[in-house]
Amino acid sequence: MNLENEVGYKYFRNEWQKASMSILYTQGLLYNTYENFFKQFGLTFQQYNALRILRDQFPKPVSTSFLREKLLDKMSDASRLVSRLSAKGFVTVTQNPSDKRLVNILVSDTGLKVLEGLDDALPELDQKLYGITEEEAGQVAQLLQKLRTSLKADSRPEQVNSQL
Repeated sequence: MNLENEVGYKYFRNEWQKASMSILYTQGLLYNTYENFFKQFGLTFQQYNALRILRDQFPKPVSTSFLREKLLDKMSDASRLVSRLSAKGFVTVTQNPSDKRLVNILVSDTGLKVLEGLDDALPELDQKLYGITEEEAGQVAQLLQKLRTSLKADSRPEQVNSQL
């Protein structure tokens, strides 16, 4: 099925709009796949993402603002996310000794064990992309990196500017 039929559009203004809609539509499908996968471990994808960030920083504690900056979902409420992880015993939260307004967040031993168990199951997620080759996956990643760089710089090539 083509994108037009999947999303209910009769036409796209141009290939850039079609690419944008394709990325957003695919992101939704992939996000739902991830949510369903992590649900079986009692986590959301956002919680897993936060635990991964904390594990990568371990044993250095991080602040809520650092975590928010690194999360894939920038709209996520990092404080609420940390509270939920703390309630599950996956993180420890302590007051920052040098700035009482901040907290230090550290992945707990329980959180590390959960991540360790998940590491063995993660190849199941990789299989969701087996519709493309590993080389093609690398090409997709490179193209998306190029797009992110462009979006962050908010720059458009001259040929695009002249068409607008």
